[in-house]
Amino acid sequence: MDTNSPDITPSDPLDNLPDAVAAAAFRRLVRHLRHRHDAQNIDLMGLAGFCRNCLADWIIDAGAPLDKAAAREAIHGLPAAAWKARYQTEATSEQLDRMAQSMTRNA
Repeated sequence: MDTNSPDITPSDPLDNLPDAVAAAAFRRLVRHLRHRHDAQNIDLMGLAGFCRNCLADWIIDAGAPLDKAAAREAIHGLPAAAWKARYQTEATSEQLDRMAQSMTRNA
């Protein structure tokens, strides 16, 4: 185990969760984000330093046999271009500034 990674700490309680429980929680999070399309990716990035697209990247990093487009579709619930056309609004300069500031806190 790489204890230098910001995602893994020695004896992290998350590591003790059964995979089925962790997977169910992940699916609930993704479905919640699908329902709350009003929570813009730029706002998620500005507040928490991650968004739906990050989740898509993370499932690829975790070993999902998907390309970027398929992973984003799995997370968004429809092709990313369709999601953007339907739900994504133009980012304001304030949102972009918050995102840039938030990203400095990511490892």
